[in-house]
Amino acid sequence: MNDEDRSSAPPPLDLSRSTFVLGSPTARKHGFVRVVPKAGHVHGPGCGHDHGHDHGHDHGHDHGHDHGHDHGHGHDHGHDHEHGGACDHDHGASTPKRPRAPGTRPAEDGSSAVQLALEDALPGESDERGIFAKLERALEAHRGVSDVHLRTDGGLRELCIHYAPAVVSLTEVLAVAERAGAEVRTRYLRRTWFVRGMESAQCAAVLEHAMRRLPGVLTADVAYGAERLVVEFDRTQVKPAGIEQRAELLGYTLEVPEKGHVCSMHAHGGGLAPQLQMPFAWGAGGLLAVGFAAESLAHAPPIVATTFYVLALLLGGAFPLRAAVNSIRERSPDVETLTVLAGLGAALLGAFFEGAFLLFLFSLGHALEHRAMDHARRSLDALGRLRPTLARVRRAGAVVQIAVERVQRGDRIVVRAGDRVPLDGLIREGQAHLDQATITGESVPVARGPGDAVFAGTLCTDASLDIEVTRLSRESVLAKIVDMVAQAEAHKSATQRLAIRIEKRFVPVVLGIAVLVPVVLVATGMPWVPAILRGVALLVAASPCALAIATPSAVLSAVSAAARGGVVIKGGAYLEALGKVKSIAFDKTGTLTVGAPSLVALSPAEGVSEASLLGAAASLESLSGHPLARAVLEGARARSVALEAATGGEAIHGKGIRGTVGGEAVAVGNLALFADATVPAFILEATARLEEAGRTAMIVQRRGTFLGVLGVADTMRGTSKATLERLRALGIERTVMLSGDNLRVARAVAAEVGITEARAPLLPEGKVDAIRELAKEGGVAMVGDGVNDAPALAAASVGIAMGGAGSDAALETADIVLRGDALDRLPFA
Repeated sequence: MNDEDRSSAPPPLDLSRSTFVLGSPTARKHGFVRVVPKAGHVHGPGCGHDHGHDHGHDHGHDHGHDHGHDHGHGHDHGHDHEHGGACDHDHGASTPKRPRAPGTRPAEDGSSAVQLALEDALPGESDERGIFAKLERALEAHRGVSDVHLRTDGGLRELCIHYAPAVVSLTEVLAVAERAGAEVRTRYLRRTWFVRGMESAQCAAVLEHAMRRLPGVLTADVAYGAERLVVEFDRTQVKPAGIEQRAELLGYTLEVPEKGHVCSMHAHGGGLAPQLQMPFAWGAGGLLAVGFAAESLAHAPPIVATTFYVLALLLGGAFPLRAAVNSIRERSPDVETLTVLAGLGAALLGAFFEGAFLLFLFSLGHALEHRAMDHARRSLDALGRLRPTLARVRRAGAVVQIAVERVQRGDRIVVRAGDRVPLDGLIREGQAHLDQATITGESVPVARGPGDAVFAGTLCTDASLDIEVTRLSRESVLAKIVDMVAQAEAHKSATQRLAIRIEKRFVPVVLGIAVLVPVVLVATGMPWVPAILRGVALLVAASPCALAIATPSAVLSAVSAAARGGVVIKGGAYLEALGKVKSIAFDKTGTLTVGAPSLVALSPAEGVSEASLLGAAASLESLSGHPLARAVLEGARARSVALEAATGGEAIHGKGIRGTVGGEAVAVGNLALFADATVPAFILEATARLEEAGRTAMIVQRRGTFLGVLGVADTMRGTSKATLERLRALGIERTVMLSGDNLRVARAVAAEVGITEARAPLLPEGKVDAIRELAKEGGVAMVGDGVNDAPALAAASVGIAMGGAGSDAALETADIVLRGDALDRLPFA
């Protein structure tokens, strides 16, 4: 958050002698809109929900927040062309979450607890480190407040405050929370920078360590894959300019990234160094080969081969040595530093070929990794191109084209049929179907009309819309998807942090012993040259160079076997992580299902044949290009049903279609289309049965007579159910579906495939929150295929993409790719 953002925080509110209703405009203004008390809640030492860290409580209640929508018969899923297969509610972030009743929760120790939305108290905060810890200490220092922690089990990050009502009132607790929050928001800042010049993960680790050593820095996280540095700091002790200068001393340049862009605004890869990395690595390999040939085949003098080996050592070690020097200078040597010193030590012992070969493999691995990362960043950055760069804005009675960055909130923009929506907003005039696959992952366009929210990057398929802009270009949902991927990669898991701590202790010990050994040996009478060589030999033996050569061979064998079996694994670390996974989350559309609707059920009325029912519907639907219409036509074609001539098709927005088939009036749509008619009981029963199963019900009427109901749905992949059974047999303890579709459809698909838990409807950030919640129970994998799945794929321990139907963003963000959409390859992996 920028300084100017902090300065706009509301002033502290003195509530010591005033009262107000939580959730009122006054309360909302000061950040108290989501207070979540619930009668009968036991919120003390026996409580058991997940607070994110251990405060000594064992919380365990069910908040029971069911955000699903139970759409009865009257719910309009629309046919023109929105038959009900996708919920016609707003998935947008602009819609506030469902308000929950205020109150307090009695705890076993006699205290109470109140919850505030963390986004209201500390915007942008997501964990309990850094800025949150400052707020936590400030609140717990107040009399009567016994515990403050983060709560995430309700699907929303919340600040949970335990207090003793006999000592401090709820009004005073809220006043203290407001004052402390305002002070923390003003003093402590969070900034994100794009880092130019990193050529390996070691560079990221050194930069991160250097930042954490700066006075006033609370947390610093560097994501090598996303090339992002995220720092939380005390503005009274360090300035952003000081952070940037510290990075420059290490040879890196920091830039403030553009919202919604993964790559630097000036260059990809960050300068000349990463571009030279691959040529240097291959140059070292070439010199090694020439030296080996001169020594073994040409029988040249030893000095010739040694010269080539030394040159190879210099080329292969150029970039790793730079990172190693930085790490030693920052007093943060790591395992990679040992590997570099081992290569140089081997050369010092006279083993020039071995030392050069080790550094060649090392530098080649870093070069290949950087190239893969850069390719992934470019692919993800291409998401920004889904949003137009220009918008048609109404100004002074005319429509003018201007850059999306210049459009302001409240402006009215015009989107024509076939155009992509340039900015998030609300429809003020017009009705159309929008393809929202980039945001929600659902393949069927949804009907939208006045008052409905629309997202940047979605495609307007069939009509013009007048839209009032509600978010600026940098604030759009599409920009947030890109930013979430970068932030998810910068967010280190507890396991990663543990490994880093162990490494920080192991390496200094090895270096210390390597220095101490010569001293001891010299003290016992050994000459200093052999004593130093013994110390170097110890360094070589203690370094992971053997693993650096042997492990890639084992990993390569496993990765090659997986590739032959239809699974692309992008690194040994992901293969290892997959073996530790205990939970797997699945996207629905395109992952468990085929991703396109098809005709799955026919319910003809008494005396009506299936051919007559389907023929009338398919004939009329031949006038439409909607995916559901195509599903009916495909169903008729597969059943060899003859079509009649159809004319005069009239699409009724959100309801269905009317027209003439064989000279007779025919209508196909949902119940809303027939609101003025008396619908027979069997039609109502068939419709309810289909909707309960998560299918789209399409009622067919001809000459005023109801012929029956068609059921259309996104069909299950043939391997989905068997795959889930095999995963359970392999020890996967929990399977969850995360879907952008409505809850009823998600639950129906989950029940059919054998998944016990379905969460819907979820936007990309909702999927990320769910993944992080599951990650607290152990390793979690995410399987998805769409742009909207990319943040969750990045946040998971292992991201797995469907290779055939997967979007570029999903394929590049994922750690593992299942070729050809072969979900049954997942147990094999």
